[in-house]
Amino acid sequence: MRLVLAAAVTLTVLSTSCAEATQQREISAPSAPSGAPSATGITWGACTDIMRPGGAPPAKEDASQQCGKLAVPLDYGKPDGGTIDLALIRVPATDKAKRIGSLVFNFGGPGGSGVDGLAQAAKSFGTLNTRYDLVSFDPRGVERSSGVRCGDGKEMDEFTSLNTLPANERTSIALDEANKKFAKLCEQDSGKVLPYIGTVSAARDMDRIRAAVGDAKLNYLGMSYGTHLGAMYATEFPGNVGRMLLDAPLDPTVTFEQRTLVQTAGFQKAYESFLKACMQEGCALGANVEAANKNVDKLMDRLVVKPLKVGNRDLTQGLASTGVAAALYSALSWPFLESALDQAMREGEGAALMYLADSYTGRSPDGKYTTQMTSFPAITCVDTAERPDAATLKKTEEAALKISPMFGSAGAGSLCSVWPVPGSDEARHVDATGSAPIVVVGGKGDPATPYEWAPKLTEQLKTATLVTYEGEGHGAYLSGSKCVKGIVDAYLLDGKVPQAGATCAG
Repeated sequence: MRLVLAAAVTLTVLSTSCAEATQQREISAPSAPSGAPSATGITWGACTDIMRPGGAPPAKEDASQQCGKLAVPLDYGKPDGGTIDLALIRVPATDKAKRIGSLVFNFGGPGGSGVDGLAQAAKSFGTLNTRYDLVSFDPRGVERSSGVRCGDGKEMDEFTSLNTLPANERTSIALDEANKKFAKLCEQDSGKVLPYIGTVSAARDMDRIRAAVGDAKLNYLGMSYGTHLGAMYATEFPGNVGRMLLDAPLDPTVTFEQRTLVQTAGFQKAYESFLKACMQEGCALGANVEAANKNVDKLMDRLVVKPLKVGNRDLTQGLASTGVAAALYSALSWPFLESALDQAMREGEGAALMYLADSYTGRSPDGKYTTQMTSFPAITCVDTAERPDAATLKKTEEAALKISPMFGSAGAGSLCSVWPVPGSDEARHVDATGSAPIVVVGGKGDPATPYEWAPKLTEQLKTATLVTYEGEGHGAYLSGSKCVKGIVDAYLLDGKVPQAGATCAG
């Protein structure tokens, strides 16, 4: 459910649905008065280690961006015990006279770096930046904030390149053994922090951040997993909620089995939409959807037997499938995906698919990995007490493979079943009763956080209003929809809460 940050495709908006959505009610400004508040416990300075997409460092420092650290308790059960440092980034508001306060971001994951994410995407939030300091952070267990590590680059390469096909006992055994090895490496390299990684602790960290930047209320924009984190914050600190926007929402109550099946169906639907879109202007993958699908299936089968050489690496079926999934997060990526598949099928060139896979797994050209693939299970497995047994995992995988041979699997439950530390169900229960109005935006064509989760989270929060986006892609605010952007900006900047049932067409 990681949000891939990329420029989003511009979509046509139906003025009727947007007009209905703009009949709004207002809430008062939630934060500090005009003028930058002094931050307590954060020393801001230059950002010197920002990573760009693909793992490349920035060409030069961006003077508009400031970085800092904030010490928080490692264990909130023992607040006077040891601490860890959270890495933060800030882009100060450009209109100081009309400044509202800070707007804290989480771009998804769990496991995405908020420091790198905001550095890369800050210009996409230029309208909000006029009146807000844009602030983000690496949550505990992520990158610079005691990031979870599980082996070296070579061991991560082995883990991420595993084939998921053919769907037989031999493949299942190989994946099970790989999961056990991976979990053991995580315990070996990051065992001291693993018990304290999770959404509940991260929500408490956010309240420390709110206080440290000098805001009376937390203004927040969460995407994908960031919606879970925001919902947890609103549950823990309802009285401290300012303006909170949750885009591409999760339903924290779903089981591993439910999540796996719904997400598998979501990716399969997005894949089918990609193939249909490919046919509209002459598709290189086949004469029709059926033919194109068969050709892609044949490619995946060939890669199981004979991977494509990409430099000194092998493009396996597992990596190719990951590359396809990565491109389905945004319709903007679909032309590149068509080209990447065509190159692999016709020319035996796998570099483009490898690039897509690496963008998803967080691998840089030098063979080093971010913590995307390691922080994800660390947070996911601590956020639930669920530990599926072998029979449940097999049942889940069989059902998922019927939905989609390419994307079907046993899901995150297979790794959590062997995770070295226990989890808790505290993060699965959210209720923001008593908070200021929250806005949830769900997309009908979202592959990673299917739309059905949006009304469920809205209902659980009790204080939220749902906005429906009828377009494709993971996340609506960066989709290019003027309707969605108008609704969100009016809420975050002016406190105008959209009416229930507000809809933006794709």
